[in-house]
Amino acid sequence: MNLYSMHSLLKLMLFTLILIYFIATPIVSTSRRLINNEATLSKIGFRVELKHVDHGSNYTMLERIQRGIDRGRPRLQRLNAMMILDSDSGSGSSDVASKVHPGNGEFLMNIAIGSPPNSFYAIMDTGSDLIWTQCKPCEQCFDQPTPVFDPSNSSTFSKLSCSSNLCQDLPTSTCDDGCQYMYTYGDYSSTQGVLATDTFTFGSGSGSDKVSVPNIGFGCGEDNEGSGFNQGSGLVGLGRGPLSLVSQLDEPKFSYCLTSVDGSKTSTLLMGSLVDTNTKSSNLSDVKASDIITTPLSQNPSQPSFYYLTLEGISVGSTKLPISKDTLALNDDGSGGMIIDSGTTITYLEDKVFTQVKKAFTSQMNLPLDDSGSAGLDLCFKMPKDTSSLEVPKMIFHFKDANLDIPSENYLIGDTSIGILCLAMGSSSGMSILGNVQQQNIMAVYDLAKESLSFIPTQCDAL
Repeated sequence: MNLYSMHSLLKLMLFTLILIYFIATPIVSTSRRLINNEATLSKIGFRVELKHVDHGSNYTMLERIQRGIDRGRPRLQRLNAMMILDSDSGSGSSDVASKVHPGNGEFLMNIAIGSPPNSFYAIMDTGSDLIWTQCKPCEQCFDQPTPVFDPSNSSTFSKLSCSSNLCQDLPTSTCDDGCQYMYTYGDYSSTQGVLATDTFTFGSGSGSDKVSVPNIGFGCGEDNEGSGFNQGSGLVGLGRGPLSLVSQLDEPKFSYCLTSVDGSKTSTLLMGSLVDTNTKSSNLSDVKASDIITTPLSQNPSQPSFYYLTLEGISVGSTKLPISKDTLALNDDGSGGMIIDSGTTITYLEDKVFTQVKKAFTSQMNLPLDDSGSAGLDLCFKMPKDTSSLEVPKMIFHFKDANLDIPSENYLIGDTSIGILCLAMGSSSGMSILGNVQQQNIMAVYDLAKESLSFIPTQCDAL
């Protein structure tokens, strides 16, 4: 055999070996986009049931709000502390702020992990990114309402390597038998374990009502401490960061529609094509085009997970309050501004802004103040015996390009048993937060491709 023939033979053998390698070896993606569906989510979409953490209880509306405020107090304190740390650092790169997250939440979403699927309720949180659940073997686990996930029973479970992009995106990680994560929350709860991938199943029933998505990255928590998550069996982050469900699905559009906190029906989270389908459904046929308002989303480099809105002013009754735009603005140092957050119960406004709102309601309600403090809210009135003719001032949040006329039942909460009517808002020393009580029966549609948020008046329990 001549030299040319030997060279050709070697090239053929090398090509054959490479071909055999790629046929025999599964390709594992370590990119942020781990999805490998035959049908893309943009074509099929999915619906997830949400329920309030006090769903099915006998608490009054006011009691549920009080409980939510108590649960969320550490979250608010943490959010304010994050803003202070960032503004003090001047660069938004505080080591502490980058490792501690708001935590908690008020709505639970029904999902399943593994093959076969293991169903559970996890906290939905638009203010954080990591998806996680408790896993066996548990060194330290809190009590949860469903069995703890056992990865050895799932044929599709796989640990992520330390070189994977999702591991690199963790604020804190170590390398020991895969990528080890540590996530700490504002109420001193924490989860620690291995970062892995598995198949997630969304929706209920069968057929088109249920969608399975492979290779979702999540934290398999083997050491979980604190009382902040007892109402669920983990957490699903829907924030802007690369670890969140929204980012991993690479799906730019999602929405949720929250029913009344004291209602008996569940709420809804929509992803993908179902967002557009439901915004055009018969349930919304009586909604006028002028009722649908859209405002730009903005970003804060120092807090990249949050969804920021530009609040330019507030009206109470016929009066637009004398609030400077600078007071509401997101500052260059990362402080101030307003986020929309599903995990915070009531709306919190910057101190100076809330003072103006409180003053306006006090002068316009024509009711005596209740200063007993029994409700745990900043502003309450003594409720008259006859509430059938009670008139209350309108409240409008003036966002950039959009005026949100908030339904009165979303900001004034009464309790006839104790005879008080309270403003379901509070003051904040840091950022302002649009809470979930003010979002009741308003479909919030997030479009990350257009960097916009739309509000659609909706009877959410009819979706």
